[in-house]
This record gives sequence, structure tokens and C-alpha cells, in this order.
Amino acid sequence: MRILYGVQGTGNGHLSRARVMAKALAAHGVTVDYLFSGRAADKYFDMQAFGDFRALAGLSFATHRGKVNIAATVHHNSLLGLWRDIRALDLSGYDLVLNDFEPISAWAARRQGVTCIGISHQAALRWPVPKVGNSWFNDGLLEYFAPVTLALGCHWHHFGFPILPPFVEVAPVTCEQTHEILVYLPFESADDICTLLLPFDSHEFHVYHAASAPKQLPAHVHWHGFNREGFKASMARCGGVIGNAGFELASEAMTLGKKLLVKPLMGQFEQLSNVAALELLAAAESMHSLNRQTLRRWLRASNPQPICYPDVGDMLVSWLLQGNWQDTQTLCQELWSKVRLPDSWFSRQDSQALSQTLARPMSR
Repeated sequence: MRILYGVQGTGNGHLSRARVMAKALAAHGVTVDYLFSGRAADKYFDMQAFGDFRALAGLSFATHRGKVNIAATVHHNSLLGLWRDIRALDLSGYDLVLNDFEPISAWAARRQGVTCIGISHQAALRWPVPKVGNSWFNDGLLEYFAPVTLALGCHWHHFGFPILPPFVEVAPVTCEQTHEILVYLPFESADDICTLLLPFDSHEFHVYHAASAPKQLPAHVHWHGFNREGFKASMARCGGVIGNAGFELASEAMTLGKKLLVKPLMGQFEQLSNVAALELLAAAESMHSLNRQTLRRWLRASNPQPICYPDVGDMLVSWLLQGNWQDTQTLCQELWSKVRLPDSWFSRQDSQALSQTLARPMSR
């Protein structure tokens, strides 16, 4: 079997999931070519798992100080260029297209009649899971941004639907430093992050950000350019994570049992919906602005139980190779049977409705 794997390159969550899948596909001896879109080729890093990958412009969004900038998004995207790339992509040598919310490979597969299986967190939002800001526009975006033949979503819980667990690969916790906090807020300005952290000098904050460090950097704030191995080591060692509401970051924190404080990218439907799910599960605290009072309260909180999610990549590749792609129910049930949910998800004062939701069997 020869596969083209199209991956949305905006943000690092899609790439983290693709790395898990790349490892599993290689272990099963599957021939795969990788296509990424959403950022310039020289802006990708730690891409060894993908070999001689292709990078195209695709579609992305622009941000400013923690919010989606609609005008800049329209200005920086070219629909004409997107259409040219869709028409130029030849899929005649492929048996299957895998797609993680990547528009060029998805639309090319639709035009050429090639089966396209979507594997993304966005696909889970097609089901009635916790959502915020849902609208006809967002429903249309989920359906038509990267259309697929079969959509396999992943989420922190199945919520009663055929949804996969998260794809997680983390460094094991060997020596946790409770006073160290990992900070990953890529859509916030460097100055705003430092202003937020300035008063809390009883903690050490390790900030990973693409921008250069501010000139007046407090001694308890350590600034890092993004490095995957360094980030994984900080994640394993830290006592908590402050981040945006991206799906993969929260998945890694929950897997390691790290307390989590999220600030969603405002105007971004997926991240706002992630906050709704995290709050329903009592898995994180949130703030809609960089708020010191919220941070002060969160720093005093204890860490939750870790969640042991199974090796989704390996079981998914085995399922793909079997070829019975319409039977998603069996795959999802087998994966979730290996997950033990934290007791804290069922111990809240308002947990009766939540418990009923989490106990709901998967529907077809």
C-alpha cells in the first residue's frame, strides 16, 4: 500500500499527531509520502520522521496578541494559489490519502476519486461533543475545509460516539520539579507573557516561543526557542503547564498528570470548544485573558491523576491495513477499553450529568 499523508502545518499539534502516525506506519513497513501546508518550508523543525516531505502554501490564519486577525488572514491566503496546488497534485500512484485537516490533499483526492481518511481532532467536532461558538460557518468549515471520505476524530473522551483517544507520545516523568512551570503561548506577545509572569518569582517559568526574549527578562523566567526534545523534557519535569487550548498540548499534559491552565486563541472555534470540554471534565482551568488572579489561584492547585492513553497509532495502522474502513466502531471500542479515566472526573459536586455523559456507550 502506498499512502499520501497530508498534514495541516499551522501550529504544532497536527505535526505531533503525524509523528506518532509516522512511527507506526514505518513500523508496519507502509510506503508513505508526506505533504504539509500552512507555513513556509523553512519554518518547520524536527521533521526527520517525514523524510523528503513536500511543503505547500495551503491555508492558514494570522493572529495578533492572542486573537485571530481576520483582515490579515484574508490578506495572507491565496485561494487562486490553493486551487492551482489542488489541480497540480497527482494522486495516481497512491492507494489511499490520509489527511489531518490539510486542504490540498483532501480536495485533490475528492477531484480524483481517491479514498481519503481524515484523522484529526477537528473531525471529532462533527459530533455533538462540547462546543462553543458553533455556527453554520464553523459547521461548513469542518465539512469543507478538508473534505474526506471517512472522518476519524480524536478527543479526550468519546462522549458516546465513535471517536479515537488522543495520539500521545511523551517523555516519562523521572524527577518532577513542582516549582517549574512550562509556558507555551505562541499566539501571545513576548512582552505580555513576561508581564503576566513578573510577580511570581517563587516559581521558575520555562517559556517556549518563536519570538526573541524581551530585553528586560526577569530572572525567574527562562526563554527558549522551540526545540522538540527540550520541550518534551520540560513537559516531563515541570509541575504544571500554561498553554493555549490546542488539543495535543493538553493531551500531553493530561497523560503526564500535569495541572493545566489554558488561554484559548480568541475567535478560534476549535480552541474555545476545547476549553468547554476541559472544563466539563474538570481537567483544566482557563482564562480568556492573561489574568494574574487566575494564575495565582492555579499555581496553588495540586496535580491531577495521569491518564494512560493507549498506542493509538499502532492500532490505527493495523486497522487501515485490514481494509475494513467502514467499521470504526470496533476500533474505537477496543482503544477505549484500555483507558482508565481519572477519579476526579467523577467526583465533582455537579458530576451527576457528567457521569452520565462519560458512562454513555458509543453509538454507531
